Amino acid sequence: MKHDQLLAFEAIVLTGTFRQAAERLHKSQSAVSHAIRLLEEELELTLFSRDEYRPRLTAEGEVFYREATRVLGQMRALQATAARLRAREEAELCLAVTATLPLDILLPVLERTGQAYPATHIRLSTEMMGGPIARLMEGAADLAIATLDGVPLEEVETRKIAEVVIRPVAARGLARQLGPGPHPLQEMQALPQIVVAGTGGPDSSQSRDLLPGGRKWTVSDFAAKRQVILAGLGWGGMPEHLIRRDLEAGTLVPLQVEGFPPRRSELFALRRRDQAPGPVAASLWALLTEAGQ
Repeated sequence: MKHDQLLAFEAIVLTGTFRQAAERLHKSQSAVSHAIRLLEEELELTLFSRDEYRPRLTAEGEVFYREATRVLGQMRALQATAARLRAREEAELCLAVTATLPLDILLPVLERTGQAYPATHIRLSTEMMGGPIARLMEGAADLAIATLDGVPLEEVETRKIAEVVIRPVAARGLARQLGPGPHPLQEMQALPQIVVAGTGGPDSSQSRDLLPGGRKWTVSDFAAKRQVILAGLGWGGMPEHLIRRDLEAGTLVPLQVEGFPPRRSELFALRRRDQAPGPVAASLWALLTEAGQ
């Protein structure tokens, strides 16, 4: 039994097909099929049923998969340990965070990291919607902070670090025109809902908290969204910490929209399981974990 055979076995289970497993492992499909055939011959077990279009784990395969994932997890931990032992400080550390993150949670962590590793250039990018996880999975970020929406949990470690409240609001004048809530969907559909474009690619547009059948205007970031809403041109959900002063001043007013209550959004630190962190990334991860406790 070899490590690459277990990796091929895991990849087939996670992706659902031999072809996609081969793409994931950057190998030919015939190499993956050969590895599984040798593994089954050695074990004298049939791990996959090939009766359907997609390979399906047999009863024996289910049990073997549970144990294989434990072994692979230990192997990855050993590889990460070895990498840390031979690693030097990273020249650059890239952190991709969702724009809904209150930065006052992150800044003390970055300060401590900068003091401990002054030679490392810390690159912080603020992303929208699926942007943080996209940067992490494409290798453009060492760590990310985002919600778990669309996150491949089998490929990513997570640590909860914060919660934010997303609250529907409108400018004072528009709220006065609407009158007291709750406001039915039919009433709100006639007004532009201001949403933020995602930075994760064509499939990362906002889908959560989107009014069905309503008008929609799209902006690039929360600063622009706030300005458009303050101008009375529409309404939308905003992270509460970004508009606290507006709410206190009364220039923005919370709305009661049918089916759209204020939402509590959980944010997590994320890192890939298949990549060994360097000493700076490992330290930053530990500090983020500590900050979330």
